[in-house]
Amino acid sequence: MTPTDDTILEVRDLVKEFPIRGGFLRRQVGSVQAVSGVSFTLRAGETIGLVGESGCGKSTTGRMITRLIDPTAGAVRFEGQDVTAARGRELRALRARMQMVFQDPYASLNPRLSVHATIAEPLRIYGRYRDGGAERVAELLELVEEPDLHAGPRTQLFRRCGGG
Repeated sequence: MTPTDDTILEVRDLVKEFPIRGGFLRRQVGSVQAVSGVSFTLRAGETIGLVGESGCGKSTTGRMITRLIDPTAGAVRFEGQDVTAARGRELRALRARMQMVFQDPYASLNPRLSVHATIAEPLRIYGRYRDGGAERVAELLELVEEPDLHAGPRTQLFRRCGGG
């Protein structure tokens, strides 16, 4: 596949190997290949889902795309930028525009935070909360027709989603 101007994410031949260490000096004695040769292109307006058995490398692939872990080999380009070469501020700026969404909210969400605090957290991390962050959170809750959740505990959200 050749990337076009509307390509958002391009992943080519992504590989991740984790070392196996052993012996007295804990030297590498082998490796486990967690991801082997993953390639895909995501264009504007498209959605992609990684599906597979537990342990097949879905989360590892997502972590490599966002550079939470470094790939052993392969290339990742997000909006034309080489994610695998990004460092420091450039990498933080890229991560501010990328996000993984996990299926299990109980493993992904902090039950001690309110819904408002959970939505506000990325705005705070990326320094965008001070200038209108509370209003933006309220706007987002309005968009999903849940204005009453901003002050309540997360358990309200879990109950509405079929949990708790």
